[in-house]
Amino acid sequence: MTNKHRAAVLGSPIAHSLSPALHRAAFAALGLEQWSYGRFEVDEAGLPGFVAGLDEAEWAGLSLTMPLKRAIMPLLDEVSETALAVDAVNTVVFTADGRRTGDNTDVPGLVNALRERGIDSVPAAAVLGAGATASSALAALAQICEGEVTVYVRSPERAREMAALGERLGLDLRTADWERGAEALERPLTISTTPAGATDAFAAGLAAEPGALFDVLYHPWPTELVAACAERGATVLGGLDLLVHQAVLQCERFTGAPVGPLAAMRAAGEAALAAG
Repeated sequence: MTNKHRAAVLGSPIAHSLSPALHRAAFAALGLEQWSYGRFEVDEAGLPGFVAGLDEAEWAGLSLTMPLKRAIMPLLDEVSETALAVDAVNTVVFTADGRRTGDNTDVPGLVNALRERGIDSVPAAAVLGAGATASSALAALAQICEGEVTVYVRSPERAREMAALGERLGLDLRTADWERGAEALERPLTISTTPAGATDAFAAGLAAEPGALFDVLYHPWPTELVAACAERGATVLGGLDLLVHQAVLQCERFTGAPVGPLAAMRAAGEAALAAG
């Protein structure tokens, strides 16, 4: 019988994180009364010391948010192919034999969230932005997009980075100038990975029948672009969809549960957002 019963999310800033609400709800739904899930303000400089100070006999795993998804990687014994592909670990599991293993649940979380809405494959897609979440979006699209992926970026350097990642993932990828981003919604699926307000200007230039939009933000919600797409009858998904689906996979890895309690975790996330 394992003594492992602790998990937590690390990052900086971290006070806004919904992860504790999601995982505590999951533990309750699974009847894991002894389990706890914390939240710790940890930056890149403090990460090695924090990890070294953990009693791994008690700790089952960690969730990592910015700016730690890359900084954690040198501290691990094993990193999954998915995490290596996008150069980001958001999940660490402390195994029974003392190993620290890193994975990325954002990528399958994106795929599962889309599949929940009936989007199993698309003939073409677009990505708005070129940061860490855009990398996860491309890795997800490598699984479900049958044709070209267009990434809208602000700089030549970002364009080169996205093109290189697309090549590694085997995607038919091209880049386009950010200012043309409104045309992204003409594709069957667009994933927006940008900060709040970045895509507001595109709302006015939408096609009459835009494709599905997955905007990874959950606050503010809905964004202007999401609202404009919804008004035109498009399928829209948000950051809570991603957060819940990736957290379900983390829960399964931490606890060994065969299926994470998706409904309970979503309800907890919705309640936390409603509470402000």
